Amino acid sequence: MLQVEQVDLFYGASQALKQVGFQAEVGEVTCVLGRNGVGKSSLMRAVVGQQSIRAGRIVWEGQDITGLSPPERARRGIAYVPQGREVFPLLTVEENLKTGFAPLAKALRHIPDELFELFPVLRDMLGRRGGDLSGGQQQQLAIARALVTRPRLLVLDEPTEGIQPSIIKDIERVIRLLANRGDMAIILVEQYFEFARNLADAFVVLDRGEVVLAGRGEGMNEDEVRSHLTV
Repeated sequence: MLQVEQVDLFYGASQALKQVGFQAEVGEVTCVLGRNGVGKSSLMRAVVGQQSIRAGRIVWEGQDITGLSPPERARRGIAYVPQGREVFPLLTVEENLKTGFAPLAKALRHIPDELFELFPVLRDMLGRRGGDLSGGQQQQLAIARALVTRPRLLVLDEPTEGIQPSIIKDIERVIRLLANRGDMAIILVEQYFEFARNLADAFVVLDRGEVVLAGRGEGMNEDEVRSHLTV
């Protein structure tokens, strides 16, 4: 599992996270919820190593990874789909997928056929540039690129942002399928309550950089959670 323990994170003199702790289990989807600006993306960047923390620690599979760089964490099976997708617009879909080879041993540097079963649209677009895809297609590409690395922890930062409803349903199906395989922990950052409720095995709600609610998905109180999502 992933364990985030009493994490403090600062940008200069401004504290973005205060004593934040949660855990994400393999075989489950852990949803991190909260309105804009409460620290959700900062927390995810801390998990994947893109932002250093001032206090606390991050433990993955029993090992303290707090001091490891993003490439070192990627080699330990941690993959990140950032908010905004960040595909390479001038690279083809195939080339974007191959950027996921970086942390892999040479024997694993191929694109798994399973990706095209999860996202069939990508098979027909391998030669198209990433920047020519729609927002929903780019999101599918970004998730597929992360899956190329064969992650054991998949971090998804607001994958439904700006996406049409039909593709949101496709992404929901893929996330549940991946979790049900039982070999991957998934952290899902969301503002869209219904999407999170449908997927959450566990949930954490942030407000002003602190955990204000947490629990199992089946025990989620909709009114209480929504009160921390609305402005």
